[in-house]
Amino acid sequence: MATAPIQRPEVRREPSAYEALKSHFDQHPEQRLSHPHKWDVSRSDIYADNTWHPIFREMREAGPLHYIPESPFGPYWAVVGHKAIQHIEALPETFSSSWEHGGITILNRLSEEELAEAGVDRRELPMFIAMDRPEHTGQRRTVAPKFTPSAMTAMESEIRQRTGEVLDRLPHGETFDWVDHVSIELTTGMLAILFGFPWEDRRLLTFWSDWSGDTELASVRELDKMRWEILHEMGAYFQSLWAERMQDPEPGDDLISMMIHSEAMNQMRPEEFMGNLVLLIVGGNDTTRNSMSGFVYQLDKNPDERRKFEEDPSVIPNAVQEMLRLQTPLAHMRRTCTEDTEVFGQTIRKGDKVVLWYLSANRDEDVFENPDALDLTRDNARRHIAFGYGIHRCVGARLAELQLKILLEEMHKRRLRVDVVGDVERVRANFVHGFRKLEVQVSTF
Repeated sequence: MATAPIQRPEVRREPSAYEALKSHFDQHPEQRLSHPHKWDVSRSDIYADNTWHPIFREMREAGPLHYIPESPFGPYWAVVGHKAIQHIEALPETFSSSWEHGGITILNRLSEEELAEAGVDRRELPMFIAMDRPEHTGQRRTVAPKFTPSAMTAMESEIRQRTGEVLDRLPHGETFDWVDHVSIELTTGMLAILFGFPWEDRRLLTFWSDWSGDTELASVRELDKMRWEILHEMGAYFQSLWAERMQDPEPGDDLISMMIHSEAMNQMRPEEFMGNLVLLIVGGNDTTRNSMSGFVYQLDKNPDERRKFEEDPSVIPNAVQEMLRLQTPLAHMRRTCTEDTEVFGQTIRKGDKVVLWYLSANRDEDVFENPDALDLTRDNARRHIAFGYGIHRCVGARLAELQLKILLEEMHKRRLRVDVVGDVERVRANFVHGFRKLEVQVSTF
């Protein structure tokens, strides 16, 4: 007897996170966050304006980590050196990622008083990147098979075909938004395939990613209600997919089916299910999306490097690493110190918030010569830590690298040259680091 189709819940598709946040601050300009400390790099305007480089350079010259006593997110340690970040990442017991201590972003956990004042229950989304061992190990192990070298080989031809189709649809001689037409389309399509997500609704994944990954948005109390409603709609939609997969006689190889058949993940609380969805959506969407945009932008600004790419496609694998280093699509990750400890001559106290600024480490002059320059043949580009380091290194790193490599190969095969000709709008955020809009025209070389 055939099973009845599962009904999809009603979900909203607007406003975008960007529109909601812009509208809020247009109406309440007095609520914009204040950053009195000159080295408080949690301010989002320096990323929107692309003026963050000299601030981090000054900090690195003064030392690998600095205490910032005052910020809208409370006091924190800013770790800006490459070696210092690797050192801290290699001590996951001392520097916890757990959501119970505050998780992986600079955001504060709301106090009981703040919750009472807002009239809400504690809302948290545990996810395996925001867990310590042993919980982290079991849940990460569940999804890891989707990202092994053999899994990459199995997906390569499909990624290549979809990439080619997207590039072949681009209008030559017309101005269009590369972020929307290429970066979002490719990464959202990839996520839809990984989840076995309904293709016609794939843009919901971008919508949800933006609503869940914006730290500034999450700090605006007036938008909390809408944000959590949207995340619950996401959870309900995925719950319908879960219910559908439960009826499959044979387990599928999509991420939801893998969760269903995993002892570490098939008894997740709803909040934990939603948390891991947020992790996989933001991790699979924002990072690759912004690297795809960043590379096009950098090639346009560096004609000599563009010539290298156009004349010699053998530079592509290394170019992918250099692109990830220079773009660094997630600006920071946060840890919480679990015991008093000394790091590079500084005493970090139990409970201190420690923020690892990956985008600074990837410009560290002690590791990378002329670090602000694009160099497609840079001999140590692979030393970047755009994917993190240690036990929490991005589980989908291989897939991101494969998508980027294929995009460059398919662009080269079509002799596609992309020129930035119009608006360049960067994401206004201290966590996701990338482009909201990149107006371009394409031609052939």
